[in-house]
Amino acid sequence: MTDLLVINANLFRISDNLKKPRTKEQLKELFPIENGAFAVNDGKFIDIGSTKELLKKYSHKTKEVVDAKNRAILPGFVDPHTHALFKGTRENEFKMRLEGKSYMEILNAGGGILNSVKNIRNSNIDELAENLAKRVKLFFVYGTTTFEAKSGYGLDFENEIKMLEAIKKVNLETDAEIIPTFIGAHAIPYEYRNNKKAYIDIIINEMIPYIAEHKLAEFIDVFCEKGVYSAEETKMILTAGMEYGLKAKIHSDEIEAIGCTELAKEIKMFSCDHLLKITNRGLNALKSTDTIATLLPGTAFSLKEKYAPARAIIDYGIAPAIATDCNPGSSYSESMPEIITLSVMQMGMTPEEALSAATINAAYAIDKAEHIGSIDIGKQADFIILNENSYLFIPYHYGINPVNSTYKKGVKVAFSANN
Repeated sequence: MTDLLVINANLFRISDNLKKPRTKEQLKELFPIENGAFAVNDGKFIDIGSTKELLKKYSHKTKEVVDAKNRAILPGFVDPHTHALFKGTRENEFKMRLEGKSYMEILNAGGGILNSVKNIRNSNIDELAENLAKRVKLFFVYGTTTFEAKSGYGLDFENEIKMLEAIKKVNLETDAEIIPTFIGAHAIPYEYRNNKKAYIDIIINEMIPYIAEHKLAEFIDVFCEKGVYSAEETKMILTAGMEYGLKAKIHSDEIEAIGCTELAKEIKMFSCDHLLKITNRGLNALKSTDTIATLLPGTAFSLKEKYAPARAIIDYGIAPAIATDCNPGSSYSESMPEIITLSVMQMGMTPEEALSAATINAAYAIDKAEHIGSIDIGKQADFIILNENSYLFIPYHYGINPVNSTYKKGVKVAFSANN
């Protein structure tokens, strides 16, 4: 007896047939099946084919049959870069940016990340977990079935750990699948503004060992930027984390290019993220590695900055992913469909490239492609049913939610009013 049979679908599998991130023309391959179907058992895809074939095999031995009514079905979106754990919003800073203040001007005036730090330090684990759990529901509504979430708004031992404990609590108590990332090096805390070295020592000698011992994070990240953490400091912090088994990723080339992306040639990084100001040296560095280029067009949109050069990245043969960068300051959105729209309309990606970047490549960016990111036998049954019969409606009918229903491990976790 199977748990679920989905029939009459315009199915776009985005299959992980290559067993590696997609580049160049591979990004356009969506592996469609008209009038497709699949069977799910124990939270995994167990069979995929035509509706006619699978009805013969499973119609009399399945607990639930879902008729997709010729709607498009895709793998659930994977969001590989968020700061979705936060308390309080920063709409006043949004107004300041509209009035001409830069990101770094706001940060240096005690706003930005440091504003969110105050709110985190004044909250307890239960409050933070409750906030994040509410946000999980929004991610599900917009079709995201797995997302990464970072610490980085604590900026001291107690509060960085508190954030990671809150993520763990939400993973345990909800249907969420959140990949935790430690980014204690997200800004320089106010109390160490004149002694950054002392804070880096705390990250390396106190935070990282504790986080690794208690298995609170899978990744380590650093905001490598002029006036924040240099490429040399970033390498030191990432290397320390890797020695304790954490996997490296990096914020790089967002505001200025200071050699951060080039670190991918020196240490194994799963992704370099942002890349608005990436140089030819940075492109060549990524081209020589397996590092994913995770692009965050929502941030460029919110900051009114020039978008990352997605076409150049793809033409270089670098594997792109896309993400929301959901955070209260520079990209307040949980909507991957909106990110797909921006990727197509503002970064020059084709709809097919953007879908691959939002699913299978995004799964590789968080080292989870073995389990998620495509509709393949043996993978988790994470999928979405759209309101229409084509994925083209995601960027075409913009400004609305194109997702009809979201399934995590074969269980419906969200549905729209049109369901």
